[in-house]
Amino acid sequence: ADYQREYLRMTIDSFLVNSDTTLALQRWQALGTDASARLAEISANPGPQDQATITVFSQLIDAAVPAESAPDAQPVPAGNTTPKAMQYILIVLGIIAVGAVAYLAMRVFRPLSSADSPAQQALKHAQSVEKTDFESLGLATPITQSMTTYVLGDDLYDESFSIESQSGEFLGEYGVGISDTIGVGDPKKVTALEIWLFDKNDIKTATKVLMSEHAFNNPEIVQRLEAKGELVLLRPQEPVKLETETLQILVTAADLEYGSGPLPPNSYFDRVTLELAVWPKQAPAVVDAAG
Repeated sequence: ADYQREYLRMTIDSFLVNSDTTLALQRWQALGTDASARLAEISANPGPQDQATITVFSQLIDAAVPAESAPDAQPVPAGNTTPKAMQYILIVLGIIAVGAVAYLAMRVFRPLSSADSPAQQALKHAQSVEKTDFESLGLATPITQSMTTYVLGDDLYDESFSIESQSGEFLGEYGVGISDTIGVGDPKKVTALEIWLFDKNDIKTATKVLMSEHAFNNPEIVQRLEAKGELVLLRPQEPVKLETETLQILVTAADLEYGSGPLPPNSYFDRVTLELAVWPKQAPAVVDAAG
């Protein structure tokens, strides 16, 4: 009896999903003369199942198998023959299902329309920050110049950009991503970012780790990160330069805000906007700009 009840419960759940009346009736008949007793038991004690779904299934049985006990009762044919009463039940069931899905969609997705995700907030902020006019500073125009923003909560932050010559020749790539975090729990508390520069003419990729004030002065964190590249204390408006065989990049924090809370002061970033500008290696003025 226990197994029969579980089998019938699964039959009801399956019918709710696929609305296959032929398959539901075949499974019902497979229970034989005990089927009605098992359904009555389930109706009296629905457990985790929805009572409305059980009622609809019962109506299906009443409508589709009215003469089940008659001596000349015929098995359900293999074809999809749905009685008229069953068609109405399926229509009602479909309306209920569509309404439930629409309601859940409204509840789940409404918050997304009222508030941007951290990644969307970061993109909007990066687009709002004005890029440096290097030409007015006496520097050559960069090959490429990008703005990127990390904000607290963007746990998958990882930006990369392609470097191409004016003729469209691929020269390399550069990017920035999360290097290290501090504390526990979500969202991640980012205490260091990693900047990298790839040059197609160089066998090594240049990397530097841009650290928070707390991380830069913490020997344990320093020891953990020094294998990733040169460690640099990230300060607003202080350029950091990376060089490869034929390329050089200036990375400048256009703005920097630390998070606040139970962690040590200035230990993780709430928001960082970086300006990344790339020149050919033979642009000597960039060296002066980076100090």
